[in-house]
Amino acid sequence: MRITILRRSPGVSFSMDVYADAVVEGLRAVRPNWEIVENFPDNPVQGKRTNSLLKGIQKYHQRYWQYPKGLQNCESDIFHIIDHSDGYLVNWLKTAQVPVVVTCHDLINLVHPELFRDRALMPWLSLATWKYSLRSMCEAHRIVSVSDYTAQDIIKYLDVDATKIQTVPNGVDDIFQAITSQAEGHFRQDLNIPAETCCLLNVGSNNPRKNIITILKVVAQLQTKGFPIHFWKAGDDFTHDQKKFIAEHQLDGRISYLGKPDKETLIKIYNAADILVAPSTYEGFGITVLEAMACGLPVIASNVTSLPEVVDDAAILVEPLDINGIAKSVEAIFKDPDVKRELITKGTTRAAKFTWKNTAEQIAQIYESLLASAAETNIA
Repeated sequence: MRITILRRSPGVSFSMDVYADAVVEGLRAVRPNWEIVENFPDNPVQGKRTNSLLKGIQKYHQRYWQYPKGLQNCESDIFHIIDHSDGYLVNWLKTAQVPVVVTCHDLINLVHPELFRDRALMPWLSLATWKYSLRSMCEAHRIVSVSDYTAQDIIKYLDVDATKIQTVPNGVDDIFQAITSQAEGHFRQDLNIPAETCCLLNVGSNNPRKNIITILKVVAQLQTKGFPIHFWKAGDDFTHDQKKFIAEHQLDGRISYLGKPDKETLIKIYNAADILVAPSTYEGFGITVLEAMACGLPVIASNVTSLPEVVDDAAILVEPLDINGIAKSVEAIFKDPDVKRELITKGTTRAAKFTWKNTAEQIAQIYESLLASAAETNIA
């Protein structure tokens, strides 16, 4: 059987690269006799963000015309579009007369279009093409949703028949695990963070929905109380407004930006921190909370969208804008060894339930089901 995985351009989206790599590796492990082919735009202009109108137009032409036109010559038993923002490809693949699967990770740009407009060079065009991709996605033979919450969003906002959607949770790379306390200590020493200081961590982008400003407000409040606090940010750097807040509240000595670490460094960061704080106002899944749990790091997460579903009872859930509630949770974890121990135990157990092998197996079964149905109805 030949399966074609349609990916984003390399480097365009770190999270989509992680997902695609894991799915491809997992499929090759659970179905070694299948031929798994990866296909993605090979022109570097396609994926890069640009402030040039001319280059922006060229990018759209390549993405929405040149690349999909070339796919019409591909032979495959199944096409799997790895990112819903490429859902427009469904229309181009109809002539292939084979099942098409699309993974939907979230509908953030549809639910909160104001966040999308703030980041796009041509907001009206970007939003229009994104909505076109979603409408096209609805024509796929199966939509894989990474969470039940996202599945409900698809039904609510796109009016898709629930029978077409199947939830297949993301996995956690088994490289994420606890390391020796000595290695943890060395990492903190290198950053001059003493053991008696509570080190908060957030990993990911700086999209407004990540709600980083609330973490900064928590740090400011705890600093005022004399609580030994520090905040590590990994991923995207702080915004201009966030840096202004840090300066105005004299938090420079309480904040460290750790850049965009590779996987090995990220594991050290998870292990060296004391608490992961994820007060997102919207998540389609939230893989960093599971990575943290797998490394034995207690988690404080917001009680909205997909996060309660992902963490279950293995984290402290809070209102995402409740500064006092988050601050109290930080103190409770850091001051009470029993609370910390329970969260670590529950967290590692919870994270162990999410493996990429399980993800790949469920996706493989979707392919097999679609091909069986196609054979029965003679549509493929």
